[in-house]
Amino acid sequence: MKPSLAGTFWSLVGLGVTLSGLAITPLARADTFSTVQMLRQGGCGGLVPAAQPLRREVTLDRVAEQWAHGWPLAQATERSGYRAAATSALHLSGSDDFVVRELRNSRCRPVAGRELRDIGVYQRGPDTWLVLASVAVSAEVHPAPRSTYVPGPRVVASGGSMSAAHALELVNEVRARGTRCGTQQFAAAAPLSLSSTLAGVAFGHAADMAEHDYFEHVDPSGQSPADRVRAVGYREKLVGENIAYGPQSVDEVVKGWLGSPGHCANIMDPRFEQMGFAYSTGHGSRHGLYWVQVFAEPRA
Repeated sequence: MKPSLAGTFWSLVGLGVTLSGLAITPLARADTFSTVQMLRQGGCGGLVPAAQPLRREVTLDRVAEQWAHGWPLAQATERSGYRAAATSALHLSGSDDFVVRELRNSRCRPVAGRELRDIGVYQRGPDTWLVLASVAVSAEVHPAPRSTYVPGPRVVASGGSMSAAHALELVNEVRARGTRCGTQQFAAAAPLSLSSTLAGVAFGHAADMAEHDYFEHVDPSGQSPADRVRAVGYREKLVGENIAYGPQSVDEVVKGWLGSPGHCANIMDPRFEQMGFAYSTGHGSRHGLYWVQVFAEPRA
């Protein structure tokens, strides 16, 4: 099951973070490398597990250039002396906005492989060539085993106070020590408390997504997380929401959120005081689990 993540703030003037599609401000063409790094860090907006940053490799820059000039990719790679164990390559042509949009949407998975370690980039006019690879390990070398993505134990019910308590424990543990969310360092923050009201809001949205086969913060009726919180009579100053589709345990979904800067920032925001947490099993074309985490700062 491929996990998907999304997180956003609501009730904040001029501030929003949405990772369901990984909202990215269009970047300059020279920053294609940074775009790829951001997509890997966010797991293509949560569609795949987050991957480690790539290293810019001059040898692969030359491979990308030779590929652009008509050399077959495999031959260019071999000619460069780079012994590739895995390779992924993309040729994109269009405006700066188009390149970012293509990388963010239909071309994200080829650059998000966790087995990839290096990247080369070549640009000419409106065209960009990307070559991503990892070096083959010699048979004489015996490296430490590489960690792999192993889903946690499957959760079989919907909602669940025990799951919420465990999620709260994991969240408060990281809040107590502070952590880095992407490039932003968060200091230790006060622990959150569980709110049965917010848990009901979280479960309602998880169940609605599961029943109607969608994955968005704003539901089909146009209600935002803040709207749903207000609808149940909760008086809020600030509301935040993380959503995910696909993780199979509480540990897995919280780890995924902490590995994505926007979701992590929601978890670490010192203004939030309460949390609701729930999940539900999909009924439509998506049969996995939908997860919702709602944060709020109540009015005094």
